[in-house]
Amino acid sequence: MSQSDLTVECQEDCGNAPKKLLLKDFTIALAKKDIHFCINCIHDEIVWEIVGKKHIKGIKEYEQTLNQLKESSITHLLIHNIITHGNTASLNGTFILKNKDRIDFCDVYNFAGFGKKAKIKKITSYVIKTS
Repeated sequence: MSQSDLTVECQEDCGNAPKKLLLKDFTIALAKKDIHFCINCIHDEIVWEIVGKKHIKGIKEYEQTLNQLKESSITHLLIHNIITHGNTASLNGTFILKNKDRIDFCDVYNFAGFGKKAKIKKITSYVIKTS
């Protein structure tokens, strides 16, 4: 599936898991630098920990961090797994940058509630540059 200059690979899902779809779309938006979409998915009191690198608190810091990430050019996104249960979830995958560098990642999510429309309240990201 190609969207502008980003190629996305992801296993098809049963279609009955709204949080899986949200996380897939959220990760694609992150790769495409669609800050507006990402902001709409998160809770005002978001906490984002990029393990060993950054600890972001609140929507303002979150938006500033996304703006700093705009400089990297992701050309390919592989989503390997999306797992959801109640108000927690995880997604792991690989970003391939324009310069051919690979970044493997796993994000663990906590939602503000259990409902289908609950926003993301906490993200813990494990990121490894593999080339």
